[in-house]
Amino acid sequence: MPLTPLDIDQKVFSKAFRGYSEDEVNEFLEQVKKDFETLIRDKKELEAQLKSTTERVGHFTTIESTLQKSIVVAQEAAEEVRRNSQKEAKLIVKEAEKNADRILNESLTKARKIALEIEELKKQSKVFRNRFKMLVEAQLELINTDDWDHLMETDVDTTSLERITADEV
Repeated sequence: MPLTPLDIDQKVFSKAFRGYSEDEVNEFLEQVKKDFETLIRDKKELEAQLKSTTERVGHFTTIESTLQKSIVVAQEAAEEVRRNSQKEAKLIVKEAEKNADRILNESLTKARKIALEIEELKKQSKVFRNRFKMLVEAQLELINTDDWDHLMETDVDTTSLERITADEV
Protein backbone atom coordinates (compact mmCIF):
# COMPACT_ATOMS: atom_id res chain seq x y z
CA MET A 1 0.00 0.00 0.00
CA PRO A 2 1.30 3.50 -0.81
CA LEU A 3 2.45 5.79 1.96
CA THR A 4 0.05 8.58 3.01
CA PRO A 5 0.65 11.84 4.88
CA LEU A 6 -1.24 10.32 7.86
CA ASP A 7 1.19 7.37 7.87
CA ILE A 8 4.07 9.83 8.03
CA ASP A 9 2.36 11.84 10.80
CA GLN A 10 1.66 8.74 12.91
CA LYS A 11 5.02 7.11 12.44
CA VAL A 12 6.70 6.52 15.81
CA PHE A 13 10.36 5.56 16.01
CA SER A 14 11.79 3.55 18.86
CA LYS A 15 14.24 5.16 21.24
CA ALA A 16 17.81 4.15 20.96
CA PHE A 17 20.92 5.21 22.61
CA ARG A 18 22.75 7.80 20.72
CA GLY A 19 19.85 8.11 18.27
CA TYR A 20 18.80 11.06 16.25
CA SER A 21 17.48 14.25 17.82
CA GLU A 22 13.78 13.76 18.30
CA ASP A 23 12.96 17.39 17.49
CA GLU A 24 14.97 17.27 14.27
CA VAL A 25 13.34 14.01 13.21
CA ASN A 26 9.86 15.38 14.02
CA GLU A 27 10.62 18.59 12.18
CA PHE A 28 11.90 16.62 9.19
CA LEU A 29 8.87 14.35 9.23
CA GLU A 30 6.60 17.40 9.35
CA GLN A 31 8.39 18.82 6.31
CA VAL A 32 8.17 15.46 4.48
CA LYS A 33 4.45 15.27 5.38
CA LYS A 34 3.80 18.78 3.94
CA ASP A 35 5.81 18.04 0.79
CA PHE A 36 4.06 14.70 0.40
CA GLU A 37 0.64 16.37 0.78
CA THR A 38 1.66 18.92 -1.85
CA LEU A 39 2.81 16.13 -4.18
CA ILE A 40 -0.45 14.24 -3.68
CA ARG A 41 -2.49 17.42 -4.35
CA ASP A 42 -0.40 18.18 -7.44
CA LYS A 43 -0.79 14.59 -8.58
CA LYS A 44 -4.59 14.80 -8.22
CA GLU A 45 -4.65 18.11 -10.11
CA LEU A 46 -2.47 16.64 -12.84
CA GLU A 47 -4.68 13.57 -13.03
CA ALA A 48 -7.74 15.85 -13.31
CA GLN A 49 -5.98 17.86 -16.01
CA LEU A 50 -4.95 14.66 -17.76
CA LYS A 51 -8.53 13.39 -17.64
CA SER A 52 -9.81 16.73 -18.98
CA THR A 53 -7.13 16.79 -21.65
CA THR A 54 -7.88 13.18 -22.58
CA GLU A 55 -11.56 14.03 -22.89
CA ARG A 56 -10.70 17.06 -25.04
CA VAL A 57 -8.36 14.96 -27.17
CA GLY A 58 -11.18 12.44 -27.56
CA HIS A 59 -13.52 15.25 -28.53
CA PHE A 60 -11.00 16.64 -31.02
CA THR A 61 -10.35 13.13 -32.34
CA THR A 62 -14.09 12.77 -32.94
CA ILE A 63 -14.14 16.18 -34.66
CA GLU A 64 -11.12 15.18 -36.75
CA SER A 65 -12.80 11.93 -37.75
CA THR A 66 -15.98 13.80 -38.63
CA LEU A 67 -13.99 16.34 -40.64
CA GLN A 68 -12.13 13.58 -42.48
CA LYS A 69 -15.43 11.90 -43.31
CA SER A 70 -16.83 15.27 -44.41
CA ILE A 71 -13.80 15.87 -46.61
CA VAL A 72 -14.19 12.43 -48.17
CA VAL A 73 -17.91 13.08 -48.77
CA ALA A 74 -17.10 16.54 -50.22
CA GLN A 75 -14.43 15.03 -52.47
CA GLU A 76 -16.83 12.34 -53.66
CA ALA A 77 -19.52 14.97 -54.27
CA ALA A 78 -17.02 17.13 -56.15
CA GLU A 79 -15.98 14.13 -58.24
CA GLU A 80 -19.63 13.34 -58.97
CA VAL A 81 -20.26 16.97 -59.96
CA ARG A 82 -17.17 16.88 -62.19
CA ARG A 83 -18.32 13.65 -63.87
CA ASN A 84 -21.83 15.02 -64.36
CA SER A 85 -20.40 18.26 -65.75
CA GLN A 86 -18.25 16.33 -68.20
CA LYS A 87 -21.24 14.25 -69.31
CA GLU A 88 -23.34 17.39 -69.71
CA ALA A 89 -20.54 19.10 -71.63
CA LYS A 90 -20.27 16.12 -73.97
CA LEU A 91 -24.03 16.18 -74.53
CA ILE A 92 -23.93 19.91 -75.23
CA VAL A 93 -21.06 19.44 -77.70
CA LYS A 94 -22.92 16.60 -79.45
CA GLU A 95 -26.08 18.70 -79.65
CA ALA A 96 -24.09 21.66 -80.97
CA GLU A 97 -22.40 19.46 -83.58
CA LYS A 98 -25.78 18.06 -84.62
CA ASN A 99 -27.20 21.59 -84.91
CA ALA A 100 -24.13 22.71 -86.84
CA ASP A 101 -24.53 19.79 -89.26
CA ARG A 102 -28.22 20.57 -89.69
CA ILE A 103 -27.50 24.28 -90.30
CA LEU A 104 -24.72 23.39 -92.73
CA ASN A 105 -26.99 20.99 -94.64
CA GLU A 106 -29.77 23.58 -94.76
CA SER A 107 -27.29 26.19 -96.00
CA LEU A 108 -25.99 23.86 -98.71
CA THR A 109 -29.54 23.08 -99.80
CA LYS A 110 -30.38 26.80 -99.96
CA ALA A 111 -27.14 27.50 -101.85
CA ARG A 112 -27.97 24.80 -104.41
CA LYS A 113 -31.49 26.17 -104.77
CA ILE A 114 -30.15 29.71 -105.28
CA ALA A 115 -27.60 28.44 -107.82
CA LEU A 116 -30.41 26.73 -109.75
CA GLU A 117 -32.49 29.91 -109.61
CA ILE A 118 -29.48 31.91 -110.90
CA GLU A 119 -29.05 29.49 -113.80
CA GLU A 120 -32.78 29.77 -114.59
CA LEU A 121 -32.57 33.57 -114.46
CA LYS A 122 -29.54 33.49 -116.79
CA LYS A 123 -31.50 31.36 -119.26
CA GLN A 124 -34.49 33.68 -119.05
CA SER A 125 -32.25 36.73 -119.46
CA LYS A 126 -30.66 35.19 -122.61
CA VAL A 127 -34.11 34.48 -124.00
CA PHE A 128 -35.25 38.05 -123.18
CA ARG A 129 -32.09 39.52 -124.67
CA ASN A 130 -32.48 37.55 -127.89
CA ARG A 131 -36.17 38.50 -128.19
CA PHE A 132 -35.38 42.15 -127.40
CA LYS A 133 -32.53 42.11 -129.91
CA MET A 134 -34.85 40.63 -132.55
CA LEU A 135 -37.48 43.29 -131.76
CA VAL A 136 -34.92 46.10 -132.00
CA GLU A 137 -33.52 44.67 -135.23
CA ALA A 138 -37.05 44.37 -136.67
CA GLN A 139 -37.77 47.99 -135.73
CA LEU A 140 -34.42 49.07 -137.23
CA GLU A 141 -35.28 47.26 -140.44
CA LEU A 142 -38.60 49.14 -140.53
CA ILE A 143 -36.77 52.41 -140.10
CA ASN A 144 -34.22 51.54 -142.77
CA THR A 145 -36.83 50.65 -145.42
CA ASP A 146 -37.39 52.87 -148.47
CA ASP A 147 -40.95 53.56 -147.36
CA TRP A 148 -39.65 56.19 -144.95
CA ASP A 149 -37.69 57.93 -147.66
CA HIS A 150 -40.71 57.80 -149.98
CA LEU A 151 -42.95 59.18 -147.24
CA MET A 152 -40.62 62.10 -146.70
CA GLU A 153 -40.60 62.94 -150.37
CA THR A 154 -44.36 63.13 -150.72
CA ASP A 155 -45.75 66.71 -150.69
CA VAL A 156 -49.08 67.47 -149.31
CA ASP A 157 -51.03 70.47 -150.62
CA THR A 158 -52.03 72.26 -147.44
CA THR A 159 -54.15 74.85 -149.28
CA SER A 160 -56.63 72.30 -150.42
CA LEU A 161 -56.78 71.07 -146.83
CA GLU A 162 -57.50 74.56 -145.58
CA ARG A 163 -60.39 74.90 -148.03
CA ILE A 164 -61.90 71.63 -146.99
CA THR A 165 -61.68 72.56 -143.36
CA ALA A 166 -63.26 76.01 -143.99
CA ASP A 167 -66.11 74.49 -146.02
CA GLU A 168 -66.98 72.13 -143.32
CA VAL A 169 -67.19 74.76 -140.71
